[in-house]
Amino acid sequence: MGIVLLLYHLGLFLLLISFIYVEHRNLVFADETLIELQCHNAEVPSTCIQCVKSDPRGQLADNVAIAGIVIYCLRNNARALSGNMTALASATLDKDVKRAMQSCEKGMKTNSLVKKGLQQKVDCRKNVWDYRALIPDCVIYDMRVYEELSDAATRIIDRF
Repeated sequence: MGIVLLLYHLGLFLLLISFIYVEHRNLVFADETLIELQCHNAEVPSTCIQCVKSDPRGQLADNVAIAGIVIYCLRNNARALSGNMTALASATLDKDVKRAMQSCEKGMKTNSLVKKGLQQKVDCRKNVWDYRALIPDCVIYDMRVYEELSDAATRIIDRF
């Protein structure tokens, strides 16, 4: 009786795994569409799509998880920008540039809310725009990506 019961449970387990595998395989195609649908409302959908697809969880993500992944990308971008702003502030001799970089760097470290972070980023860009000739292109690019990710996250969350 015990062996029969064990084989019965093993059979159910294998059957369940096969259903999960088939369902999982079909979900990948649906999630590709979902990613594009969620990111389509962003000002620059390609940045959002690239962010979500770069995350291993992206292919199995639902609406909430996609928003979380975009926020995760946003946080990573903010950390990189904060480090770059710190380095730029340390390296410059111009007091105005140093002040602008320190202000942006401080804002990057303290912002956790997406909408507030987007406003901080816009303010930061205004503060450093006059000094853009002194700022490496990669930092300007990262600032633009941060704005695009902030916009994408805001629009995805607003749709909930």
